[in-house]
Order: sequence, then structure tokens, then C-alpha cells
Amino acid sequence: MAVPLADEALRAIYTAHGPELYRFARRSLSDAGLAEEAVQETFVRAWRASSTYDPTRSSQRTWLFAILRNVVIDLARARRVRPRVATPTLEAPHPVEAEDDIDWVLTRWQVESALAELDDDHRRVLVEVHWHGRPYAEVANALGVPTGTIKSRVYYGLRALRVALEAQGWRDA
Repeated sequence: MAVPLADEALRAIYTAHGPELYRFARRSLSDAGLAEEAVQETFVRAWRASSTYDPTRSSQRTWLFAILRNVVIDLARARRVRPRVATPTLEAPHPVEAEDDIDWVLTRWQVESALAELDDDHRRVLVEVHWHGRPYAEVANALGVPTGTIKSRVYYGLRALRVALEAQGWRDA
């Protein structure tokens, strides 16, 4: 049975993970104030549920991001009920319905994070083949390697990406 977090331990966890959680919340909610609120609520919920945390199931980081994801979704839903203040945006909207915005942002962030864990060769071919939609032969010519090498890198890159996503809590449906 886990022991509830002491104040010192909570401060240490906040120091270690707070800035990263804030950046995620800021990107997800596009609002600095809401992002601060989300991080604060995440640590309140973590403190309240600390006795249920099992380090054999996930890292502190993964556990906190799971809590933050729920907080972000709750805040986004609450914001949808209230009218939004119009704010100019520099980015073009993505091709997803407004209700799925948070899930889209969270998924994008998690995939980007998982891709960052891959080595450069695997990440590069995955981006070229799956993101840019380039054929294997074209990527092989651009990199100066055989097509079979590209196919192998894609295969092993996808396997590594799956492991990285599973470490974040993703599971097959």
C-alpha cells in the first residue's frame, strides 16, 4: 500500500514535472491561465489519489500526464459550455471537428513525444513515408540507401514507436 505524498515529496515532484505539465496544458488549452489551473488541479488530484499510485504500473510522469489529460478534457468541456472570447490564431485549423480538438491535440503531442524517443534514422523514414506520403524508393534515393533498408527502418521504427506509445499508456483497441 502506498503512502500519501508528503509536502516535500510533492514539491520535488512539482519541480521535476511541473514545467513539462504546464507546457502540455498550455499547448492543449491555448490559454496560459487555464494551463496554470490545469497543472494546479493535476497536483491536487495527484495528492488526493497518492495512495492509489502504483510505481510498478507506471512512472510518476506517466501517472501525472494521465491525470492532466483528464483535467484538460474537463476544462475544455467546461469551456465549451461557456462562450469563448475570440482570439486571433496564427495556425491554420486542423481538419477535425471542434469537439475532438482536445483529443486531436493530445494525440498529436503523444505521437510527437514518442517519435522524439526514436533514433534519427527510424524517425526520419517514418516521417517521410507516413507523414509526407513519399514512396520507399523515393526516400531511399534521397538518403542514398537501398529500398530494402528503408522498408526495414520503417518496420523497426513502427515497432519502436508502438513501444514508446504503450509506455505513455496507449493500448490496442
